Amino acid sequence: MRVVSGIQPTGNLHLGNYLGAIKQWVAMQDSVTADGGDCLFFLADLHALTQPVVPAELANATIEMAATLIACGIDPDRAILFNQARVPAHSELAWILNGTARMGWLNRMTQWKDKAGKDGSSQSVGYFGYPVLQAADVLLYQASHVPVGEDQKQHLELARDIATKFNLDFGVDLFPLPAPLISEAAPRIMSLRDGTAKMSKSDPSDMSRINLIDSDDVIAQKCRKAKTDAEPLPDTVAGLAERPEARNLVTIYAALADRPVAAVLTEVAGQGFGSFKPALADLAIATLGPIRDRLSGLLDDRPAVGAALIDGAARASALAAPTLAAAQRAIGLQI
Repeated sequence: MRVVSGIQPTGNLHLGNYLGAIKQWVAMQDSVTADGGDCLFFLADLHALTQPVVPAELANATIEMAATLIACGIDPDRAILFNQARVPAHSELAWILNGTARMGWLNRMTQWKDKAGKDGSSQSVGYFGYPVLQAADVLLYQASHVPVGEDQKQHLELARDIATKFNLDFGVDLFPLPAPLISEAAPRIMSLRDGTAKMSKSDPSDMSRINLIDSDDVIAQKCRKAKTDAEPLPDTVAGLAERPEARNLVTIYAALADRPVAAVLTEVAGQGFGSFKPALADLAIATLGPIRDRLSGLLDDRPAVGAALIDGAARASALAAPTLAAAQRAIGLQI
Protein backbone atom coordinates (compact mmCIF):
# COMPACT_ATOMS: atom_id res chain seq x y z
CA MET A 1 0.00 0.00 0.00
CA ARG A 2 1.31 3.42 -0.94
CA VAL A 3 -0.59 6.53 0.16
CA VAL A 4 0.11 9.93 -1.42
CA SER A 5 -1.43 13.26 -0.47
CA GLY A 6 -0.51 16.94 -0.52
CA ILE A 7 -1.52 20.25 1.00
CA GLN A 8 -0.89 23.76 -0.22
CA PRO A 9 1.28 25.99 2.01
CA THR A 10 -1.36 28.69 2.30
CA GLY A 11 -0.98 29.91 5.86
CA ASN A 12 -2.16 28.93 9.31
CA LEU A 13 -4.08 25.70 9.57
CA HIS A 14 -7.27 25.46 11.57
CA LEU A 15 -9.24 22.84 13.46
CA GLY A 16 -11.10 21.78 10.31
CA ASN A 17 -7.81 21.01 8.54
CA TYR A 18 -6.59 19.03 11.54
CA LEU A 19 -9.72 16.95 12.18
CA GLY A 20 -10.70 16.57 8.52
CA ALA A 21 -7.31 15.67 7.05
CA ILE A 22 -4.13 15.81 9.11
CA LYS A 23 -5.35 13.65 11.98
CA GLN A 24 -6.30 11.04 9.38
CA TRP A 25 -2.84 11.34 7.78
CA VAL A 26 -1.23 10.58 11.12
CA ALA A 27 -3.45 7.52 11.55
CA MET A 28 -2.60 6.35 8.02
CA GLN A 29 1.09 6.89 8.67
CA ASP A 30 0.90 4.70 11.75
CA SER A 31 -1.11 1.88 10.15
CA VAL A 32 0.37 1.85 6.63
CA THR A 33 4.02 2.02 7.62
CA ALA A 34 3.46 -0.60 10.32
CA ASP A 35 2.36 -2.96 7.53
CA GLY A 36 5.41 -2.17 5.39
CA GLY A 37 3.74 0.37 3.12
CA ASP A 38 4.70 3.95 2.29
CA CYS A 39 3.10 7.30 3.07
CA LEU A 40 4.17 10.36 1.10
CA PHE A 41 2.91 13.75 2.24
CA PHE A 42 4.02 16.82 0.34
CA LEU A 43 3.73 20.58 0.49
CA ALA A 44 2.15 21.54 -2.83
CA ASP A 45 4.21 24.66 -3.48
CA LEU A 46 3.97 24.19 -7.27
CA HIS A 47 0.19 24.25 -7.00
CA ALA A 48 0.47 27.52 -5.07
CA LEU A 49 1.88 29.13 -8.23
CA THR A 50 -1.50 28.94 -9.96
CA GLN A 51 -2.43 32.13 -8.09
CA PRO A 52 -0.33 35.28 -7.47
CA VAL A 53 2.33 34.70 -4.82
CA VAL A 54 4.74 36.77 -2.75
CA PRO A 55 8.01 34.79 -2.98
CA ALA A 56 9.20 35.38 0.58
CA GLU A 57 5.76 34.53 1.96
CA LEU A 58 5.60 31.28 -0.04
CA ALA A 59 9.02 30.20 1.24
CA ASN A 60 8.08 30.96 4.84
CA ALA A 61 4.66 29.33 4.51
CA THR A 62 6.26 26.13 3.20
CA ILE A 63 8.50 25.83 6.25
CA GLU A 64 5.66 26.73 8.61
CA MET A 65 3.30 24.21 7.02
CA ALA A 66 5.93 21.48 7.27
CA ALA A 67 6.49 22.36 10.93
CA THR A 68 2.74 22.24 11.54
CA LEU A 69 2.43 18.78 10.03
CA ILE A 70 5.31 17.52 12.17
CA ALA A 71 3.78 19.14 15.26
CA CYS A 72 0.50 17.35 14.51
CA GLY A 73 2.22 13.97 14.42
CA ILE A 74 3.65 13.41 10.93
CA ASP A 75 7.00 11.71 11.55
CA PRO A 76 9.59 12.43 8.81
CA ASP A 77 11.40 9.22 9.77
CA ARG A 78 8.36 7.07 8.99
CA ALA A 79 6.47 9.07 6.38
CA ILE A 80 8.15 10.84 3.46
CA LEU A 81 7.58 14.57 3.97
CA PHE A 82 8.82 16.96 1.27
CA ASN A 83 7.94 20.00 -0.77
CA GLN A 84 6.90 19.33 -4.33
CA ALA A 85 9.29 21.76 -6.03
CA ARG A 86 12.32 19.83 -4.73
CA VAL A 87 11.28 16.82 -6.81
CA PRO A 88 11.42 18.02 -10.46
CA ALA A 89 9.87 14.75 -11.62
CA HIS A 90 6.45 16.17 -10.60
CA SER A 91 6.75 18.91 -13.23
CA GLU A 92 8.29 16.61 -15.83
CA LEU A 93 5.58 13.99 -15.57
CA ALA A 94 2.86 16.67 -15.52
CA TRP A 95 4.11 18.00 -18.85
CA ILE A 96 4.10 14.51 -20.32
CA LEU A 97 0.55 13.91 -19.06
CA ASN A 98 -0.58 17.23 -20.56
CA GLY A 99 -0.27 15.41 -23.87
CA THR A 100 -2.69 12.74 -22.65
CA ALA A 101 -5.27 14.85 -20.81
CA ARG A 102 -8.01 16.48 -22.87
CA MET A 103 -9.34 20.04 -22.72
CA GLY A 104 -12.89 18.74 -22.44
CA TRP A 105 -11.98 16.79 -19.30
CA LEU A 106 -10.53 19.90 -17.65
CA ASN A 107 -13.44 22.09 -18.74
CA ARG A 108 -15.79 19.78 -16.87
CA MET A 109 -13.93 20.09 -13.57
CA THR A 110 -16.41 21.45 -11.04
CA GLN A 111 -13.86 23.45 -9.06
CA TRP A 112 -12.66 25.20 -12.22
CA LYS A 113 -16.20 26.16 -13.19
CA ASP A 114 -17.09 27.27 -9.67
CA LYS A 115 -13.97 29.30 -8.95
CA ALA A 116 -13.22 30.77 -12.36
CA GLY A 117 -16.88 31.56 -13.09
CA LYS A 118 -17.37 33.93 -15.99
CA ASP A 119 -13.85 35.29 -15.60
CA GLY A 120 -11.99 32.17 -16.66
CA SER A 121 -10.04 33.96 -19.39
CA SER A 122 -8.18 36.01 -16.77
CA GLN A 123 -7.03 32.96 -14.82
CA SER A 124 -3.59 31.48 -15.27
CA VAL A 125 -3.01 28.50 -17.52
CA GLY A 126 -1.67 26.73 -14.44
CA TYR A 127 -4.98 27.24 -12.62
CA PHE A 128 -6.85 25.59 -15.48
CA GLY A 129 -4.41 22.71 -15.79
CA TYR A 130 -3.49 22.03 -12.18
CA PRO A 131 -5.60 18.84 -12.05
CA VAL A 132 -3.05 17.35 -14.47
CA LEU A 133 -0.27 18.21 -12.03
CA GLN A 134 -2.39 16.58 -9.31
CA ALA A 135 -2.57 13.46 -11.44
CA ALA A 136 1.21 13.50 -11.84
CA ASP A 137 1.61 13.93 -8.09
CA VAL A 138 0.01 10.55 -7.41
CA LEU A 139 0.83 8.58 -10.58
CA LEU A 140 4.52 9.42 -10.20
CA TYR A 141 4.69 7.27 -7.09
CA GLN A 142 2.48 4.40 -8.26
CA ALA A 143 0.07 5.40 -5.51
CA SER A 144 -2.39 2.72 -4.51
CA HIS A 145 -4.56 5.06 -2.40
CA VAL A 146 -5.17 8.80 -2.18
CA PRO A 147 -6.98 10.39 0.79
CA VAL A 148 -9.71 12.60 -0.67
CA GLY A 149 -12.62 14.66 0.51
CA GLU A 150 -15.85 15.04 -1.42
CA ASP A 151 -14.50 18.12 -3.23
CA GLN A 152 -11.48 16.21 -4.59
CA LYS A 153 -13.08 12.96 -5.76
CA GLN A 154 -13.54 14.34 -9.28
CA HIS A 155 -9.84 15.16 -9.49
CA LEU A 156 -8.89 11.61 -8.55
CA GLU A 157 -11.28 10.31 -11.21
CA LEU A 158 -9.45 12.51 -13.72
CA ALA A 159 -6.12 11.01 -12.61
CA ARG A 160 -7.54 7.55 -13.21
CA ASP A 161 -8.80 8.60 -16.66
CA ILE A 162 -5.37 10.00 -17.57
CA ALA A 163 -3.64 6.84 -16.34
CA THR A 164 -5.99 4.62 -18.32
CA LYS A 165 -5.59 6.60 -21.54
CA PHE A 166 -1.80 6.77 -21.23
CA ASN A 167 -1.56 3.02 -20.68
CA LEU A 168 -3.82 2.33 -23.67
CA ASP A 169 -2.26 4.91 -26.00
CA PHE A 170 1.27 3.61 -25.49
CA GLY A 171 0.55 -0.06 -24.90
CA VAL A 172 2.04 -0.14 -21.42
CA ASP A 173 0.90 -1.18 -17.98
CA LEU A 174 2.72 1.65 -16.26
CA PHE A 175 0.21 3.47 -14.09
CA PRO A 176 -1.99 1.63 -11.62
CA LEU A 177 -5.35 3.26 -10.92
CA PRO A 178 -5.22 4.89 -7.48
CA ALA A 179 -8.22 4.27 -5.25
CA PRO A 180 -9.84 6.94 -3.08
CA LEU A 181 -9.22 6.61 0.63
CA ILE A 182 -12.14 8.14 2.47
CA SER A 183 -11.83 7.88 6.22
CA GLU A 184 -15.06 7.16 8.07
CA ALA A 185 -13.55 9.07 10.98
CA ALA A 186 -12.94 12.27 8.99
CA PRO A 187 -15.65 14.75 9.90
CA ARG A 188 -16.71 17.79 7.92
CA ILE A 189 -16.03 20.70 10.26
CA MET A 190 -18.16 23.78 9.75
CA SER A 191 -17.79 27.45 10.64
CA LEU A 192 -18.35 28.44 14.25
CA ARG A 193 -20.45 31.34 12.96
CA ASP A 194 -22.48 29.47 10.33
CA GLY A 195 -23.14 25.75 10.63
CA THR A 196 -23.97 25.51 6.92
CA ALA A 197 -20.58 26.79 5.72
CA LYS A 198 -17.31 24.89 5.88
CA MET A 199 -14.64 26.15 8.30
CA SER A 200 -12.20 28.05 6.11
CA LYS A 201 -9.06 30.17 6.23
CA SER A 202 -10.67 32.49 3.69
CA ASP A 203 -13.55 33.44 5.96
CA PRO A 204 -13.01 37.12 6.89
CA SER A 205 -14.08 36.45 10.49
CA ASP A 206 -11.37 34.89 12.62
CA MET A 207 -14.12 33.92 15.06
CA SER A 208 -15.40 31.44 12.48
CA ARG A 209 -12.49 29.05 13.06
CA ILE A 210 -10.10 27.79 15.69
CA ASN A 211 -6.54 28.16 14.43
CA LEU A 212 -3.92 25.66 15.52
CA ILE A 213 -1.81 28.55 16.80
CA ASP A 214 -4.58 30.09 18.92
CA SER A 215 -3.84 30.54 22.61
CA ASP A 216 -5.85 28.68 25.23
CA ASP A 217 -7.77 31.84 26.06
CA VAL A 218 -8.64 32.48 22.42
CA ILE A 219 -9.82 28.89 21.94
CA ALA A 220 -12.04 29.21 25.01
CA GLN A 221 -13.43 32.52 23.77
CA LYS A 222 -14.22 31.14 20.32
CA CYS A 223 -15.99 28.12 21.79
CA ARG A 224 -17.94 30.33 24.13
CA LYS A 225 -19.07 32.66 21.34
CA ALA A 226 -19.77 29.92 18.76
CA LYS A 227 -23.24 30.23 17.28
CA THR A 228 -25.81 27.81 18.73
CA ASP A 229 -29.55 27.56 19.31
CA ALA A 230 -31.61 27.68 22.49
CA GLU A 231 -32.69 24.03 22.57
CA PRO A 232 -31.03 21.42 24.84
CA LEU A 233 -28.92 18.73 23.23
CA PRO A 234 -30.90 15.73 21.98
CA ASP A 235 -30.26 12.08 22.78
CA THR A 236 -30.07 10.90 19.15
CA VAL A 237 -28.16 11.92 16.02
CA ALA A 238 -31.48 12.40 14.23
CA GLY A 239 -32.30 15.13 16.70
CA LEU A 240 -29.46 17.24 15.26
CA ALA A 241 -30.67 17.00 11.66
CA GLU A 242 -32.20 20.47 11.48
CA ARG A 243 -29.75 22.09 13.92
CA PRO A 244 -26.54 22.79 11.92
CA GLU A 245 -24.68 24.75 14.61
CA ALA A 246 -25.50 22.25 17.34
CA ARG A 247 -24.54 19.39 15.06
CA ASN A 248 -21.22 21.07 14.26
CA LEU A 249 -20.21 21.56 17.89
CA VAL A 250 -21.12 17.99 18.82
CA THR A 251 -19.23 16.74 15.75
CA ILE A 252 -16.14 18.68 16.82
CA TYR A 253 -16.37 17.33 20.36
CA ALA A 254 -16.77 13.75 19.13
CA ALA A 255 -13.82 14.06 16.73
CA LEU A 256 -11.56 15.52 19.41
CA ALA A 257 -12.58 12.79 21.84
CA ASP A 258 -12.30 9.98 19.24
CA ARG A 259 -15.85 8.92 20.01
CA PRO A 260 -18.97 8.43 17.88
CA VAL A 261 -21.41 11.33 17.86
CA ALA A 262 -24.14 9.00 19.14
CA ALA A 263 -22.05 8.08 22.18
CA VAL A 264 -21.42 11.74 22.98
CA LEU A 265 -25.13 12.53 22.74
CA THR A 266 -25.99 9.71 25.10
CA GLU A 267 -23.74 11.37 27.66
CA VAL A 268 -24.78 15.01 27.17
CA ALA A 269 -28.49 14.66 26.28
CA GLY A 270 -30.57 17.35 27.93
CA GLN A 271 -27.64 19.67 28.56
CA GLY A 272 -27.70 23.25 27.37
CA PHE A 273 -24.78 24.88 25.60
CA GLY A 274 -23.93 26.81 28.75
CA SER A 275 -22.39 23.62 30.12
CA PHE A 276 -21.45 21.94 26.83
CA LYS A 277 -19.33 24.78 25.44
CA PRO A 278 -16.88 24.89 28.40
CA ALA A 279 -16.41 21.12 28.10
CA LEU A 280 -15.75 21.54 24.37
CA ALA A 281 -13.26 24.32 25.07
CA ASP A 282 -11.40 22.19 27.62
CA LEU A 283 -11.14 19.31 25.17
CA ALA A 284 -9.99 21.55 22.31
CA ILE A 285 -7.34 23.14 24.52
CA ALA A 286 -6.12 19.75 25.73
CA THR A 287 -5.74 18.57 22.12
CA LEU A 288 -4.42 21.68 20.40
CA GLY A 289 -2.27 23.11 23.19
CA PRO A 290 0.48 20.48 22.84
CA ILE A 291 0.41 20.87 19.03
CA ARG A 292 0.82 24.63 19.36
CA ASP A 293 3.71 24.20 21.81
CA ARG A 294 5.50 21.68 19.56
CA LEU A 295 4.98 23.99 16.59
CA SER A 296 6.53 26.90 18.48
CA GLY A 297 9.60 24.81 19.24
CA LEU A 298 9.94 23.65 15.64
CA LEU A 299 9.72 27.20 14.30
CA ASP A 300 12.56 28.18 16.61
CA ASP A 301 14.77 25.92 14.46
CA ARG A 302 13.60 26.47 10.89
CA PRO A 303 16.82 25.11 9.35
CA ALA A 304 16.07 21.73 10.94
CA VAL A 305 12.61 21.72 9.39
CA GLY A 306 14.14 22.61 6.03
CA ALA A 307 16.65 19.78 6.41
CA ALA A 308 13.79 17.33 7.00
CA LEU A 309 12.18 18.48 3.74
CA ILE A 310 15.45 18.06 1.85
CA ASP A 311 15.84 14.53 3.19
CA GLY A 312 12.25 13.71 2.30
CA ALA A 313 12.73 15.06 -1.23
CA ALA A 314 15.74 12.79 -1.75
CA ARG A 315 13.69 9.76 -0.68
CA ALA A 316 10.75 10.82 -2.85
CA SER A 317 13.02 11.40 -5.85
CA ALA A 318 14.39 7.87 -5.56
CA LEU A 319 10.85 6.45 -5.62
CA ALA A 320 9.81 8.70 -8.51
CA ALA A 321 12.76 8.12 -10.85
CA PRO A 322 11.79 4.67 -12.22
CA THR A 323 8.24 5.77 -13.08
CA LEU A 324 9.38 8.95 -14.83
CA ALA A 325 11.99 7.02 -16.82
CA ALA A 326 9.40 4.43 -17.84
CA ALA A 327 6.99 7.16 -18.97
CA GLN A 328 9.76 8.80 -21.00
CA ARG A 329 10.62 5.48 -22.66
CA ALA A 330 6.97 4.79 -23.41
CA ILE A 331 6.59 8.02 -25.40
CA GLY A 332 10.00 7.90 -27.05
CA LEU A 333 11.89 10.50 -25.04
CA GLN A 334 14.52 7.95 -24.00
CA ILE A 335 16.32 5.93 -26.66
